[in-house]
Amino acid sequence: MLRGFLDYQRATLAMKCEGLTDEQLRLRSMPPSTLTLLGLVRHMAEVERTWFRRVIGAEDIPLVWSDDFDFQVAYDARNSTRSEAFDAWRSEVEHARRIEQDAESLDVTGHQARWGEDVSLRLVMLHLLHEYARHNGHADFLREGIDGVVGA
Repeated sequence: MLRGFLDYQRATLAMKCEGLTDEQLRLRSMPPSTLTLLGLVRHMAEVERTWFRRVIGAEDIPLVWSDDFDFQVAYDARNSTRSEAFDAWRSEVEHARRIEQDAESLDVTGHQARWGEDVSLRLVMLHLLHEYARHNGHADFLREGIDGVVGA
């Protein structure tokens, strides 16, 4: 059930970006915000990478776009392209799926250093559901502002 809902949220983000040019994907929401659809895709690549690979998989790897673990860097999509952002995002989603599917159970734990505690795969999946749902709400408004398309 968790996998199904998480995949639905992932698909929703991708759907919100369908049919748009790179330029449209880089359009900002409203000043002073720098939020863009492409920035959201880049951010979610970082989120997938951090929670599944770094926390559950205990991989010692940097973020995709920041060596300083600054998640805000991913939002800056001024020079990004659809292929750059989506290739990174899809790669991280595939890594996440493998980690989740290979896990013995949802009770497998990893260490979340920022929180200073161990967390279960179940919590990670729930956290990702929350993160995607929140950002998909942002994506709804961004897409509507670009071309009037609404809904999931």
